[in-house]
Amino acid sequence: MKNYYITTAIAYTSGKPHIGNIYEIILADSIARFKRFEGYNVFFQTGTDEHGEKIEEKANLKGVSPKSFVDEVSSVIKGLWDKASISYNKFIRTTDEYHEKQVQKIFKKLYDQGDIYKGYYEGLYCTPCESFWTESQLVDGKCPDCGREVKKAKEEAYFFKMSNYADRLVEYYNEHPDFILPVSRKNEMVNNFIKKGLQDLCVSRTSFKWGIPVTFNDKHVVYVWLDALTNYITGLGYDVDGNNQQNYKDFWPADLHIIGKDIVRFHVIYWPIFLMALGLPLPKQVYGHGWLLQNGEKMSKSKGNVLYFDDLADVFGGDAVRYYVLSEMGVENDGLISWELLTDRINSDLANVYGNLVSRTIAMVNKYFGGKVKGTNANTQFDESLKQVVTQAYLKVSAKFNELKVSDALSEVMAIFKRANKYIDETCPWVLAKDESKKNELETVLYNLCEVIIIGTSLLSAFMPNIALEVVAMFNTNLRDINNIKLFGLEKEIVVTKNARVLFPRYDLKDIMEKAKAIQEKQIKEYEKENAKVEAKPQIVFDDFEKVELKVGTILNSEKVEKSDKLLKNTIKIGNETRTIVSGIAEHYKPEDIIGKQVVVVTNLAPRKIRGIESNGMVLCAFNDETKTLKIISPEKEVEDGITVG
Repeated sequence: MKNYYITTAIAYTSGKPHIGNIYEIILADSIARFKRFEGYNVFFQTGTDEHGEKIEEKANLKGVSPKSFVDEVSSVIKGLWDKASISYNKFIRTTDEYHEKQVQKIFKKLYDQGDIYKGYYEGLYCTPCESFWTESQLVDGKCPDCGREVKKAKEEAYFFKMSNYADRLVEYYNEHPDFILPVSRKNEMVNNFIKKGLQDLCVSRTSFKWGIPVTFNDKHVVYVWLDALTNYITGLGYDVDGNNQQNYKDFWPADLHIIGKDIVRFHVIYWPIFLMALGLPLPKQVYGHGWLLQNGEKMSKSKGNVLYFDDLADVFGGDAVRYYVLSEMGVENDGLISWELLTDRINSDLANVYGNLVSRTIAMVNKYFGGKVKGTNANTQFDESLKQVVTQAYLKVSAKFNELKVSDALSEVMAIFKRANKYIDETCPWVLAKDESKKNELETVLYNLCEVIIIGTSLLSAFMPNIALEVVAMFNTNLRDINNIKLFGLEKEIVVTKNARVLFPRYDLKDIMEKAKAIQEKQIKEYEKENAKVEAKPQIVFDDFEKVELKVGTILNSEKVEKSDKLLKNTIKIGNETRTIVSGIAEHYKPEDIIGKQVVVVTNLAPRKIRGIESNGMVLCAFNDETKTLKIISPEKEVEDGITVG
């Protein structure tokens, strides 16, 4: 059995991915499923990319640790993959211990052999893209990749000597003309990056901490691309020291990396060069697919036009959404998606062509033959034409998959069902049923239709796995395997279900748009809540600020206030004096957790009685309105009690 290794880009855990992001994983899944059908031993890897400045910033805004933040988002992403019926073999996270250790060893190896050196970076940085740019690379003064604002950044960093491998990379391109697909992406890389001269790549950062530490310089963390790209080998069990696991030995080099066109540069320039430096084989092929655009424009939360797979699946069903995105996207072009387009495509293709064929066939077998049909010798003049389309379909579908023309492969499958519907019009079973002498001919027609549905559905299973299993169960059989997919007339007797459900109801566009409007309004509210600005208080002058006395104290004792769920009575030592201060923090801290903790206290606040206890001061805290979390303000390092803050 031949091995086949396919990967997607790992999803960045800055937030929930939209349908355009999930298209890639569905595309890869359809290829993986079809390769398994063809008899390959497939290893399909996907996962999440979990380090970087953007994640650290988002975690801080939520008042949680970066690890807690990525744990939650990674779980959401994995749940979406499962809802989309993704048949991955490995879901890697870049916070996995094995991955982190190997990244550290890779970094050290490349440093020791002189490919990485320490330098100094000063340039323009895009936080969402985690990319540095020169002034000349900007488009209208903004990031050329995402169009967002960039900021000046200046820091010590380690760099990889990209230019050392540029000639070898071009030579590899020339020797492997199918390495980058489509060809337009290859031309873009050569003309826009390699010919202009490869700049050395920044591979570490010091301005944030959420990353894999560089083992020999703990001021630095490994920068995102050297960390993220290596998942393709660490996920297989690659070991820098040579103790590779069996999966690496069996499956590397990768047969196919599937990525979005916006990150082609990283996968066909940086990634091959990293592998060359490590002395490892390069992947066989990298395919950069286009984008799914909402009514011709990129999706934006602020506009409320972001489409999520789970929202669409709740309305149309997961397999129907898979069908749409796989049928919509060509090899080179971007695709379009909207509620209207989904409704129209599902009604026309799945309800009218496929679903209607299944329903009509089952209904006629039940009506005319009590639910059972066999093949007979009473053939019609249209049978051979039908059988030819069906038995040749696999070769056409396989050829399209090999060219990565997955939407064309799906069209070849749908051509089977369209031909079957035409066959019904040609043979007119309802007319044959009126003539007793035509009973055998009628049975042949219905038997042929059942065979067509079983064979076509078996090919459809790579695209719509759940529906495919449900349909063949309606005919009391299994999906055909590669050995039987070209055999017509395999079933001696076909028994259909008595009560077949409607697979794809016809959707009313008005009803769909009402649901879409409700989802859009919810999105906009969530966006406004996430980005709500707290109204600034009036400015004060320095004299006002000087009136506030802030000192550091240590909590000596803490206990709950009787008959209160929110209040703690704290005894705090502030220099030479000890005070009692009541704080509304009991929902966030247990008394035993804060004893011994240093805090910042407003010491010249007028005393007041709270639940009969005189409180002399206030403990400063930070409260996050969104997550409803509270944190006590403490000095970064232990200082002397009573010291003034200001």
